[in-house]
Amino acid sequence: MTTLREMWADGQQAVGVWLMSPSVVTAEAAARSGVDFVCADLQHGVLDPMALVGVVQAALLGGTRVVARVAWNDPVHIGTALDAGCEGVIVPMVNSADEAAAAVKSARYAPIGWRSFGPLMAGMRREGYAAAANDTVAVIPMIETAAALRHIDDILSVPGVDAVYIGPDDLGLSMGLPVGTRDEHPLFAEAIRTVLEACSRHGVVAGTHATGGWAARRREQGFQLLAAVSDVGAMEAGIADELRRARS
Repeated sequence: MTTLREMWADGQQAVGVWLMSPSVVTAEAAARSGVDFVCADLQHGVLDPMALVGVVQAALLGGTRVVARVAWNDPVHIGTALDAGCEGVIVPMVNSADEAAAAVKSARYAPIGWRSFGPLMAGMRREGYAAAANDTVAVIPMIETAAALRHIDDILSVPGVDAVYIGPDDLGLSMGLPVGTRDEHPLFAEAIRTVLEACSRHGVVAGTHATGGWAARRREQGFQLLAAVSDVGAMEAGIADELRRARS
C-alpha cells in the first residue's frame, strides 16, 4: 500500500473517516469501506494511547492508512502516535513557523529532528522502519486561527511540512463566525482561498474537515486530504435514517 505522501506526490486526493471512538470494530469497518485513510482523534475524541494501538491495528487489518490528530504540538504526543504505527500526525493550533518547525522535528529522527527512537508497534510492522521513517511520515500542522492565516506563508516555508489541515470550527470561531454559520460566509470562503493559494505557491498539500456534504466541493477546490465523515456522525445519521424508514 502506498503512503499518503506517495499518493499526494502522484496528484491523488485522499478521502477518509475521522475516528472519535476507541472501537476497533468501528475502525476496521471504516477501513473496509474503501476510504483512503482513517484519522484517530486524540484531541477531541475519547481515544488514549492504549486504545490507539488497537485502532491502528484494526485499520491496517482493514486495509487502509492511519494518521492521528494528536492532543498538542508536543514531542511526547507526536512520538507516541508514530510509535503506535500511524504514518502521519495532524498537529493542532500551529500558529507560526517556529511551531511548525517544532512539529516537524518531533516527528523526524536525527539528524533532521529530535524524535526519540523506540517505534515499538511501528517497528514490528515494517522492516526497515527506522531507515524509512523520515521519508514516509507525514507532518500536517493545523491552520485553525486567524494568527495561522496571517503566518500561512511562513508555516508553509518550513522544510518537512508535508500538508496543512484547516480546522474549520476553530478557524471560524477565531474569525468571529459562530459554529454552524461559517461555510457560506464570505470571510470563511476567503480564508479557504488564502490557504489553497498559499499551498499552491509552496507545493504543500491542503487538507480540511469536509463533513456535512462539503467533501465534493472541497475536492473540486483542490484539497488533497479530506475527512468526509466521522464515525460517530455516520452512525448517528445511519441510525436516524433507518428509524425514519421503520416509522414511515
